[in-house]
Amino acid sequence: MGTEKARDGTPIAYDEQGWGRTVILVDGALGYRRFGAASTLAKLLAPRFRVITYDRRGRGESGDTQPYALGREIDDLEALIASSGGSASLYGISSGACLALEAALSLGGQVERLALYEPPYNGDASERKEWQDYDRELTTLLTEGRHDEALALFMGFLGAPAEMIEQMRQSPVWPTMVAVAPTLAYDKAAIGPDRKVPTDRAGQLTIPTLVMNGSLTLPFIQDAATALAAALPQGRHLILEGQRHDVSPDVLAPILTDFFAEAEHDR
Repeated sequence: MGTEKARDGTPIAYDEQGWGRTVILVDGALGYRRFGAASTLAKLLAPRFRVITYDRRGRGESGDTQPYALGREIDDLEALIASSGGSASLYGISSGACLALEAALSLGGQVERLALYEPPYNGDASERKEWQDYDRELTTLLTEGRHDEALALFMGFLGAPAEMIEQMRQSPVWPTMVAVAPTLAYDKAAIGPDRKVPTDRAGQLTIPTLVMNGSLTLPFIQDAATALAAALPQGRHLILEGQRHDVSPDVLAPILTDFFAEAEHDR
């Protein structure tokens, strides 16, 4: 394990394995090195790349500094990229894909290639109020320190019925998720205040970018992936047959290996 300090002094804990060009994996909501699929994916990519997995600020062994700002999380990635010689490719999943996109837009030539799996944007204007209500209620619960309820709110927003949430509360992993529930606000910030696909800004990103979704995902996720890929000057859209939001690392790894290996031929 290593630690890099971000611009604001926050320690960011990370692991690395493999050799070659650097690929940094960016987790979505609640995920970090000891909780999530990133470590499995890293092992599958390590024979071909130097792979970095890290704890986003406020999670695992990384620190945190208040007040939160999305720019601070971009600074965390910049610190990891700097430790890798000044350039890296990024892979982000779910809200981590939104963060990876924002980092690529902000860091310019430091990001070589970008791969995104199911960024949860929603282009349907009728869903704006639901997102705004979630935003408001989540902010209230976190401000009052009601982290268990904030996590339940998040699960409900994802579509989990109340009975399932109560069952999950009895699971041994529930306290692990509650511990990082404050960072749900960070994921919300990465997705954006209106949750719209950032097609205008995406048009400014000129690096090769692969946008993916599973064939079994919700329709709005596929619509968002299609729209985002179309807005990117070097965007590609790929549907992974038989996959849902919790994509299999075994399915994903060969696709990412091929895509990131193409960086050797980029000019």
